[in-house]
Amino acid sequence: MGILSRFREMMASNIHALLDKSEDPEKTIDDFMRNVNSDLGKVKAETASMLAEERRAKRALDECTTEIRKLQRYAEKAVEAGDDESARKFLDKKAALAEKEAELHAAYQAASANVASMKQIQDKLAADIGQLEERRAKLKGKIAATKAQQSLNSIGSSGGGKEAVFDAVEEKVNRAYDEAMAIAELRTEAKDDFDELFAQFEKSTSANAEDELAAIKEKMKKKE
Repeated sequence: MGILSRFREMMASNIHALLDKSEDPEKTIDDFMRNVNSDLGKVKAETASMLAEERRAKRALDECTTEIRKLQRYAEKAVEAGDDESARKFLDKKAALAEKEAELHAAYQAASANVASMKQIQDKLAADIGQLEERRAKLKGKIAATKAQQSLNSIGSSGGGKEAVFDAVEEKVNRAYDEAMAIAELRTEAKDDFDELFAQFEKSTSANAEDELAAIKEKMKKKE
């Protein structure tokens, strides 16, 4: 029954104390449940072995009881046949088997009691494991929630880092905007310069034409 003692110790152990000492609580829970289920498997195997022993004891008892009844019938037939000597021999064997039957009956009762006890223990352990499975699910849920919260806390504590990233992006965007505006201004200035140059050219061209027209008129006057 060593396996049962170990199982009871595991069931009574404080899983929270194990988790406090563990660097990986989730793995600790899984290992703990793996060991518990392994021990339950051993309990089931021992229960099966005791059940087989109970069946053997029952079979031996039934065979002995059948033999006793057979000797009783032989003795009765021998008496009916007037063969008291044979009847006496059958009854002597029956008496010897009666003692054996008592021993076999006690062995069968003990085996049956062991099987009944093991079945109760197995059922109790299975129920306890079911409760532990529920606790494991809750604990793993809490662990997952804790990790998520820790991640959020970590992100929150690194707010300066996030702001620095946005500052860098904003600075880059502002720099690109300033460059684009500078180029636009240069193009505008260049356009204005060309417009002024053409205006001056057109102005000078127009002035030359007036001068030539005046010269032609002057020349015609001289001819007259």
